[in-house]
Amino acid sequence: MTLGSTTLTMTVLMTPDKANFSGNVHGGTLLKYLDEVAYACASRYAGNYVVTLSVDQVTFKQPIHVGELVTFLASVNYTGNTSMEVGIKVITENISDKLVRHTNSCFFTMVAVDEGGAAIKVPKLEPRTDDEIRRFMNGQQRREIRAELEERYKALKPRKAE
Repeated sequence: MTLGSTTLTMTVLMTPDKANFSGNVHGGTLLKYLDEVAYACASRYAGNYVVTLSVDQVTFKQPIHVGELVTFLASVNYTGNTSMEVGIKVITENISDKLVRHTNSCFFTMVAVDEGGAAIKVPKLEPRTDDEIRRFMNGQQRREIRAELEERYKALKPRKAE
């Protein structure tokens, strides 16, 4: 893989059609952009179509307002056999105040698929820089946590209606 194919940056101006009556951007609007950015980053890395498997730790730290520039910084943090973790950091800039804020972060798990929808192998991620190594190790830990949570959910016994 060439350097840069593991990362993607996208900037969008928040317009009134993306906001509620108080001028804050809808969370669903932001989630749609996050999914699109995760798709673009993962599909470019894998060289194939990808689908969203899960979204973890979506944290809305601060509201985003109409007229602000929102930059999505995405990176493939970790790869499994057919899946990839894409981390996304959202930076919001108030152009007139020159105020820059970290407003959102999350992790998407994306799976590469062929034309028939079957999962296919993704290129192995080989982290090189200190940041890439840290992200890879953290991604590996999050994958283990996801697997543990899945097992815990399976073990839950359904309650009978009272």
